[in-house]
Amino acid sequence: MSNALRIAHGAFGRVALLDMDRPLVRHAHPHCHVLLKVEGADTQFAVGEGLVPLTDRSCVLVNGWEPHAYVHDPNRPKTIILALYIEPDWLKTFRPGWVASGGAGFFAQPGGEVSPRIHRLTHDLAAAMMAEPDAKAVHEALLADLMIAVVERFTPWRSFSIRSLDAQRRMDWRIRRVVDGMRANLAEEVDTSTLAKEAGLSRAHFFRLFEASTNVPPRIYLNVMRVEAAVAAVTAEDGSFTHIGERLGFAAPSHFTRFFRDHTGVTPSEFRAISRIAM
Repeated sequence: MSNALRIAHGAFGRVALLDMDRPLVRHAHPHCHVLLKVEGADTQFAVGEGLVPLTDRSCVLVNGWEPHAYVHDPNRPKTIILALYIEPDWLKTFRPGWVASGGAGFFAQPGGEVSPRIHRLTHDLAAAMMAEPDAKAVHEALLADLMIAVVERFTPWRSFSIRSLDAQRRMDWRIRRVVDGMRANLAEEVDTSTLAKEAGLSRAHFFRLFEASTNVPPRIYLNVMRVEAAVAAVTAEDGSFTHIGERLGFAAPSHFTRFFRDHTGVTPSEFRAISRIAM
């Protein structure tokens, strides 16, 4: 079973050090997502329509709202993965144009060869999280150095224009209205026909326009919002997982636990316990 070794969260987003031996379902994040191997077996992720290797020499790069999945080979040992989920507003503090990290096209390719500096910083951050779980300032400084190295190596950030940044933030007004409704009612299941009617569109047109506006189908969009709400609640609240699950539309605690584990790699109880080690 996969284990969370350390989880850190803050203005930067979150960083998880995961010992993985089970797959994750196809999902997405509202952040740019960087996956770096720390030790163990080589492995791979499905990003978009292709498979991207994760090795000592290569990383996996996932743009915001880009569907991906962890593809674990059951015949291989576990892999310790440093998973970064980075908030655009935090990256913006280094360069204003890096706010584009929340949208499509920030990473030019879904993977690439890591530099010696990225490799060293990956191991330094992982080691610091394990040895000094309460050294938040040290972790964030190492994370900043690591993300700057990643962005400068793997993104065409010098070519980002004001026009392209504006385009990333545009969404069809009918889809925005539907999305706002989904955000306000996370416990409600997605019914594409009902949502299309609310948007005043045919079902086929609504589905195409929704995916063109968000990069994901309505079901995955709802799951992204549910996962982010679940992570925030599990981390910050002391309430029961049954109550959190009910609030997000899960009829039984086991359904919520399975959903959470399939999207994050670990159970809600483990996520809460590990994320609070440094609190």
